[in-house]
Amino acid sequence: MNQDYIIPNNWSVIEEGFDASRVESSESLFSIGNGAMGQRANFEEHYSGETFQGSYIAGVYYPDKTRVGWWKNGYPEYFAKVLNAPSWIGINVSINGEQLDLHACKKVENFRRELNMKEGWLSRSFTATLQNNMQVEVNSKRFLSLELDEVGAIKYSVKPVNNNATITFQPYLSSAITNKDTNWSDKFWDTLQVSHENELAFIQAKTMKTEFHTCTFMQSQLYVNDNSIAINLDAQKSENLVSFSYTQEVKKGDVFSIHKFGGYTVDRNHDKNELISAAKKTLKTATDLGFNGLLEKQKKSWGNIWEMADIAIQGDVKAQQGIRFNIFQLNQTYLGKDSRLNIGPKGFTGEKYGGSTYWDTEAYCIPFYMATKDQQVAKSLLEYRYNHLEKAIENAEKLGFKNGAALYPMVTMNGEECHNEWEITFEEIHRNGAIAFAIYNYHRYTGDYSYIPEKGLEVLIGIARFWQQRATFSTHKNKYVILGVTGPNEYENNVNNNFYTNYLAQWCIKYTLETIDKVASEYNSDYTRIMAKTNLSKAELEQWETVADGMYFPYSEEHQVYLQQDGFLDKELITVADLDKSQRPINQKWSWDRILRSPYIKQADTLQGFYFFEDQFTTEELERHFDFYEPFTVHESSLSPCVHSIQAAKLDRMEQAYTFYLRTSRLDLDDYNHEVHEGLHITSMAGTWMSIVEGFGGMRIKNDMLSFTPKIPKQWDAYSFKINFRNKILKMHVSQDQTTFTVEGNSDLQIMVNDKLITIQPNHLVTV
Repeated sequence: MNQDYIIPNNWSVIEEGFDASRVESSESLFSIGNGAMGQRANFEEHYSGETFQGSYIAGVYYPDKTRVGWWKNGYPEYFAKVLNAPSWIGINVSINGEQLDLHACKKVENFRRELNMKEGWLSRSFTATLQNNMQVEVNSKRFLSLELDEVGAIKYSVKPVNNNATITFQPYLSSAITNKDTNWSDKFWDTLQVSHENELAFIQAKTMKTEFHTCTFMQSQLYVNDNSIAINLDAQKSENLVSFSYTQEVKKGDVFSIHKFGGYTVDRNHDKNELISAAKKTLKTATDLGFNGLLEKQKKSWGNIWEMADIAIQGDVKAQQGIRFNIFQLNQTYLGKDSRLNIGPKGFTGEKYGGSTYWDTEAYCIPFYMATKDQQVAKSLLEYRYNHLEKAIENAEKLGFKNGAALYPMVTMNGEECHNEWEITFEEIHRNGAIAFAIYNYHRYTGDYSYIPEKGLEVLIGIARFWQQRATFSTHKNKYVILGVTGPNEYENNVNNNFYTNYLAQWCIKYTLETIDKVASEYNSDYTRIMAKTNLSKAELEQWETVADGMYFPYSEEHQVYLQQDGFLDKELITVADLDKSQRPINQKWSWDRILRSPYIKQADTLQGFYFFEDQFTTEELERHFDFYEPFTVHESSLSPCVHSIQAAKLDRMEQAYTFYLRTSRLDLDDYNHEVHEGLHITSMAGTWMSIVEGFGGMRIKNDMLSFTPKIPKQWDAYSFKINFRNKILKMHVSQDQTTFTVEGNSDLQIMVNDKLITIQPNHLVTV
């Protein structure tokens, strides 16, 4: 059973009624972030029930020593942990001497929580009856500022309902934090200094090993019935905690509020000796604006994001809520302001996967950021990989590759491989190809070639060298084969000739050879510099070509399909439809041994190749492969439904495309995979955007221009979206009977719609 407690709403995620069993799931779903930091939706007041506390700072990590009972050459020495950072959100609340704790209250009524995606804030309200019979109404609202991205703000109000009350607010900072997801019981943080000065408090701490210096800070303002009041504070501190107590006699029906401002300054952005003074400066700006002033700026910032990124769906509230939730979380995770950062698969919502960079960025996220932001944001993501090229070469050297061959890591924080499962680390090498594909895709979409001669070609050469060395010549087949790999389907390990991997390897080499020729003829000085730097010879290029031209692809004449890998037909081919439902999800019910021998596919694998290289196959070939592989696909990866939705739409199977769309857009909201308590699936959310724009909208780049084949699910009245294509903003609106296009700006845009050329003049509506 999927969960279904989230109330459908066009612009908000809403939960009503308090249920302790949902607390950890809701902490994930209602997470907030601003690209520089983020936090799970933990309660501000003390909570003694089951909870997963999490506050995270972008780019701050810890190298947790890999925990395995054996060691092999080339094995990563550590797993990069996204760190639970010192917490600044806490406010202990006591009423007539009794602590407010929802887990211990006699009664909790009217509990409501809302994540307002349009304006970028989280609120919570409830009426609680404490063990001392005091009844109070509580309202809180908080957000992480996009404008001042080192600071967040909380407005927390308590109203006594049945009597006068003595209420104490105790805002605090704490560095007594641990990670849920840890291999050893290492201490991750070293608290350096706990201090306070007037109404300001600071905890300076550094991470062990990586030595990131941080300052966590807070300052509060107090109000009765919205009138500012001054209260003498009682300060307390210990080795990893600092708190202020403010006590006030509050009449029945009056409202006592605290506005708390907190956040982090980090030595990634400031001198480590200046972190307190940077915090003071940030706090002054925040408190001068006040909670309401900061909130107004927040609404404006989110308004600007939605102006470009929104996808509006009419007639289907669950579908609308799903896509906006995905777009919202992507923007909370990464805004493209800092090229040292990337998009972790859980963003700021949990600790699983180490919060690091995966191939998801190149395969799924770059199209979203290219189309909904300035192209520089996508270019920053490409530059991130160029900056890690030396490390990718080192990673390949550890595995025995030579001569500048580069193997990008499966998981990384700083370019080093830090994934600790051998069948992924050593074998899931297709990640290398996704990085080359992203370079091609960026140029194809933006028309900007500058990155390639400046940086991208060096990345392509390192990748092509890896593929040429990784292939083995089979005298038996008289072809080049690639042995011992894991494809995108992680339910098969150590297989030979995974079609997707072999196809990608061939494509990468050929694309690199073409690119070298283009740079040689059009960017001569870059070409000379790169050839000298890489020592690339004519003989080596010929070797590449021999491997690419001689690449082997397993094929079944009987089924007329490329085989996912050499031994796929040796499996017992029972489709998912014939699998007992009680056995699902198989990754939680079966042994790994049983999964590896089964035909079940975690996510698009052969079909991932058909997705990337669609124009190299006919629609009939896609249909054959889709009909062969989808029935074996269990979609137990968050990255699976989106690719299948796009392909089902291309094949005019709109009911299936719609079902896959709902599954990808509501994967977390409805908790399809029963794991949302661990955090959200951020990178797959970009795939949800692609399901609409590339799936239903049919957007492609053909002959260097935008092309569309619009379709619409029967469940919708209409949908619309905007894309930024080469600095022109195109808006597309699709209803059941027509499609309209407008372009902003002052120059025409030529596009293809259903294979017909159309010219759109600025601010003129064109109807198809």
